[in-house]
Amino acid sequence: MTRTGVPHVTKLAGAASVLLLSACSLAPAPSLPEPRMVPASGAADPAARGEVPLRASGAYAGFPHGLLADPNYLGTYSIIGREPATGELGMGVQSKAFGAGNRAMHAKGGLVIIAHQAAANPMYGAIGIQLLQAGYSPEEALEMMVASDEGRDRRQVAILDQQGRTAAWTGSGASDWKGHRCGVDYCAQGNILTGPEVVDAMAASFESSTGPLAERLMDALDAAQAAGGDARGMQSGAILVVAPRVNGGYSDRVVDIRVDDHDEPLAELRRVLNMYRSGQLLREASRMRRDGDLRGALALARDASAKSPENDNAWVTLAALLLDSGREEDAFAALERAVELNPGRRRTLPDADDFERVREDPRFLRLIRS
Repeated sequence: MTRTGVPHVTKLAGAASVLLLSACSLAPAPSLPEPRMVPASGAADPAARGEVPLRASGAYAGFPHGLLADPNYLGTYSIIGREPATGELGMGVQSKAFGAGNRAMHAKGGLVIIAHQAAANPMYGAIGIQLLQAGYSPEEALEMMVASDEGRDRRQVAILDQQGRTAAWTGSGASDWKGHRCGVDYCAQGNILTGPEVVDAMAASFESSTGPLAERLMDALDAAQAAGGDARGMQSGAILVVAPRVNGGYSDRVVDIRVDDHDEPLAELRRVLNMYRSGQLLREASRMRRDGDLRGALALARDASAKSPENDNAWVTLAALLLDSGREEDAFAALERAVELNPGRRRTLPDADDFERVREDPRFLRLIRS
């Protein structure tokens, strides 16, 4: 790490240049702890990949001085991951703190995902993205930001870029147990944990899982909690997945869900993720219906209602497709379920074109008037 200045900072632009130049030109900096930066994912030696947590502190030893007075402190566990086949980058997080998903992550589709926690500082996200855009590697960017940060000892940061390169830092002043582990296409990290097994569980889950990135991150969070999780308990969680050119190029968000305050945030996060997936299935079912593939559309609508049984939209769509298939009794059963979930459907169903053919049917009238 550069101790007295940062070379070639002129590659930066605007506020990032001013911030790092002013912060890093102070001479000489006090003796800085040397971070162990994790090299690019895929290194042959497991130890070189950072698969031993950074500072393997002992059993949970309490909060550092002043922690309880710091509303921004994010004692938490998180994992950042990459799916090369889709170009997606993502992060999952859980914390005994309000709204961890609002403060612990920065991402730019096609470029980088950054986790910043413990005494979280959004500088690592905003400036980190600018540094990666300017051509710096994750390791170079993290070294520069850590060197410029007077509060570095209380930070925990991990960076994963689109190429699969990783870098991570756990400050000596973050609360025990603290540490991180980076492997191929992921970094898992945490502080105020019950022990190193929490980070190990996230790593093992991600390394062994397959399927969509959001679900792999969700599974890793569940594994971390099963291994002990945050020593203080549970309160909030979030999953963010980004990719280049989402929604016609106007967004980079593939999945962006969070639970800010809940007794069981991971169970609620899984429920929200399932509802999101249910909605995706319904959109595809509607497309197949327009294309004339009624059987395929009906199968997807059934999958959507099974994925998220509390999604009244899924039951309404299923009812419409069942009517198209001539299965009126099943269609009315689906409509009844939709109304049970959302009584407001009694006001909207009479105006829905999908049910024009049954508007005068006594069964339909009883349903909307009951």
